[in-house]
Amino acid sequence: MSRSVRLICASGLALGMHTAMAQSTDASIQRVEITGSSIKRISAEGALPVQTLTKAQIEQSGASSVADLIATLPSMQGFTTSSMSVNGGGGGLQTASIHAIGEGYTLVLLNGRRLAPSTSGSTVNLASIPLAAVERVEILTDGANTLYGSDAIAGVVNFILKKNQQDAVVEASYNQPRSSGGATSTASISKGWGDLEKDGFNVLLSVAHDESRASWAKDSDFSQSGVIPFYANGKAYSLYQLSSNSIPGTATVKYTKADGSASSVAFSPNLLATGSCNGANLFKVGNRCLFDYAATVQNTPALKRDSGFGSFNYKINDSTNFFAEAMISSFSNLAQYAPPAQPLGLSKSSPLYAKYIAPYLAQLGVPSTATVDSVTMNLRLADAGGRADEYKTIAKHLAFGVDGSFKNIDYRAAYTHSENKQTDTAAGGYMSLNAFDALVAAGKFDPFAPAGTSQAVLASAVLHNTFSVTRSKIDMLQASASAEAFKLPAGPAMLALGADFTKQTYTEEPDAYSQGENKQQPDFTDAIVGGGAGALPVDASRKNWGAYGELLLPALKNMDLTVSGRYDDFSAVTNNKNFDSDGYLIAPGKQGESASKATYKLALRWNPIDQVLIRGSYGTGFKAPSMTSIVKPLVNGGSSQFHACPITNTSDARYKLCNPGSSEYGLLSGGNAATGAGALRPEQSKQATLGLRVEPISSVSLGFDWWDVKLRDQIQTLSEDLVFNNPAVYDSLLRVYYDPIQKQNVLVAALTPFNLATSHYRGIDWDHSYKTNTALGKFNLQWTGTYMLKAEQETPGTGLEKNIGRFNSYSEVTFRVISKLTASLNTGRFINSLTANYHSGYTDQVYNSDDSVVREVLADGTLGGYVPITRQVSSYTTFDWQTKAQLSKNFTLTGGIKNLADIAPPFTIRNAGGGNQSGYDGRYTDPLGRQFYLNASYKF
Repeated sequence: MSRSVRLICASGLALGMHTAMAQSTDASIQRVEITGSSIKRISAEGALPVQTLTKAQIEQSGASSVADLIATLPSMQGFTTSSMSVNGGGGGLQTASIHAIGEGYTLVLLNGRRLAPSTSGSTVNLASIPLAAVERVEILTDGANTLYGSDAIAGVVNFILKKNQQDAVVEASYNQPRSSGGATSTASISKGWGDLEKDGFNVLLSVAHDESRASWAKDSDFSQSGVIPFYANGKAYSLYQLSSNSIPGTATVKYTKADGSASSVAFSPNLLATGSCNGANLFKVGNRCLFDYAATVQNTPALKRDSGFGSFNYKINDSTNFFAEAMISSFSNLAQYAPPAQPLGLSKSSPLYAKYIAPYLAQLGVPSTATVDSVTMNLRLADAGGRADEYKTIAKHLAFGVDGSFKNIDYRAAYTHSENKQTDTAAGGYMSLNAFDALVAAGKFDPFAPAGTSQAVLASAVLHNTFSVTRSKIDMLQASASAEAFKLPAGPAMLALGADFTKQTYTEEPDAYSQGENKQQPDFTDAIVGGGAGALPVDASRKNWGAYGELLLPALKNMDLTVSGRYDDFSAVTNNKNFDSDGYLIAPGKQGESASKATYKLALRWNPIDQVLIRGSYGTGFKAPSMTSIVKPLVNGGSSQFHACPITNTSDARYKLCNPGSSEYGLLSGGNAATGAGALRPEQSKQATLGLRVEPISSVSLGFDWWDVKLRDQIQTLSEDLVFNNPAVYDSLLRVYYDPIQKQNVLVAALTPFNLATSHYRGIDWDHSYKTNTALGKFNLQWTGTYMLKAEQETPGTGLEKNIGRFNSYSEVTFRVISKLTASLNTGRFINSLTANYHSGYTDQVYNSDDSVVREVLADGTLGGYVPITRQVSSYTTFDWQTKAQLSKNFTLTGGIKNLADIAPPFTIRNAGGGNQSGYDGRYTDPLGRQFYLNASYKF
């Protein structure tokens, strides 16, 4: 039987296609289950593109965590990074996303079984998986819904943990960037007892600890400020990414003229009184002193992980094994960003109004006949300290079952219980609104005075409570069997059948401060200064079952055809915390609709000659709506990006809630609990692949895999850009909302999910290798990469948006090319390698004159006004070096340098989707610069 074997690692690929032997009944040839198939076979490259990272290849990558490892693969785009937890929506998560299709479409498994997601859907937090326990990783870059059910549209990442180890292994590493921040250290020990084949049992225990210190924006030239000079299109500009929430506070006054027209004015009372900006990180713009928040944030958060893994394998008899495995990990992500930025309403009867607002109205052109409608203080409470969230995740995973064979039938049955608990705890900066208001009312804190004298005063209002607790659990029963079904002239046909049943539960428990004026606690009216408000609890559950079959047909001696199909059934979601549109709790019940779906897949593997493999597949897939996309009540969803006011009709009552110029507005988010025609339906997909593997000579391997994924009925909210830029179309989504923190009405956009999008992704993955023996040792050259041919999405009102090589309306980038080239030399005792990592450039976020954060530099060196701009972000190439020394049979020492030339991330105007950092995008680049690392491993 012909076969080809591919071994792909983060630093490259070593691909070998080998002519195989004729079919053999030799019992010494072990059959294994490959990710993407339920049929056990001799380990060989099949009809689907499966990448395998061995333990040695994982070590060669220099990665210190599972998330770091996955981020090095060219096929990965669009995942959540740790830097996004610095007020970028990351929430302590680190994820995987194959081919930029999305983390919700990439299924993450542990030993072939599902993990509890960090959400109510399927997204797994990679930070809960200890790298020290991982033996290898298998990545299927094709859909696998017919085997695994919902969510495996983009592919599967399967982490295979250590097994049948007998030695004790101690490992430690240290990584030091060029600056003091961002250092990482790891330590682990694992020990096994018993050889499964010789002794009939194996017990394995592993524990690990690793942590990373935070790195700060102020310590790097490219990120130390939101005011950055740059050149584009032959002209000089300056980024002016600043915040109107400042200290001393700025004020926004909205008023109605005598003729009934509405207007507004914004200014800094302290600036008008003194003629200058008084305080750190301030820049004068017109009548305001704006705050440079980017200078106060982290580039990467502080991370800490403690984990333990254990497994027990026992041979009941020669054909039956019992297995059990358990994993527990505690992961914390301490992310700090700018001090509280909080708009707060100011009463006209307040002494602050008489002192700081009224004296300047005439100077600012407010007619004496005008009526002041509202005053908002835009504050940056620097004396409270930077806002910090400690996201702590406790993950527990238990699985046990039996596998074996009976009368030539391979079978497996397993039970899995997995749970994930995450807490968000205030670790600095956030304050109680009631306590803060009391300080202001008592005259102990003056919001229009410079910072630096009120730390002790504000300390009494700073919160240290847990904002929210989320829990996710799955319980799953699985059973499958495979056997020879019948014989064909080319060989036996193999059939696999399987079924599974899953119960999933998810809860969110916001604390009283996060809930604000929640109808469930009418006597509690406090809220969080600098944080969200109006959160409501979620308590939901859902059951689903599925059954599948897979048939492997040897059409010819050198050609296999695989046909597989699956049927899934999802119940409606049970909502135990059911709220009406006004936020009142009503009776629990079912929400949304039940859903069922059948999917299929055809796959072909053909070796026309021993040196050539041609393979292809075509199939369908689906993704069930997440539970929160159905049951989550409409709540405060944070702040928008900067937009011009969408209300232009001065007679519209909402016009009085407009802010001057380009400003942030509120967002509401929630689920879609409709039934019938308006209910959320499963997303559907069609996938196809076509691969070619050629080994013209034994030292050269060339491989290409073309892939294509089409999605329809995609569940998504409208982009805020679309809503704010098309108010006539989406007027119903622009609402008046009473903000419990500002204690006044504000203008918001309500964004809820619908089956409204279609997407199309297409690309080519390549993996080539060359190997030869030299006088110095064995030389290897590996080149892997992904070339995106298509990444586009169509939504109502937006039309077709092509996302490759551009910053799109969802604040994301899809790179045209990501590649990795590694050259290594193995001299026996030493292995030296040099790796080049490449990301292509892209079109930066495009700004018009209304929403720009860029100012033109005039000929005399002064700054002009804000201007529209379109520019290109340059490509990003870094080089890594590693030397691995086998100092003795049991002791290995590895040293390396990441980003050898200390290449800074390319400049970008705005990182709207990745956090509060400025000048670069931490989702796509590494802000740590040059890093030196040392790893040691001792086995005894």
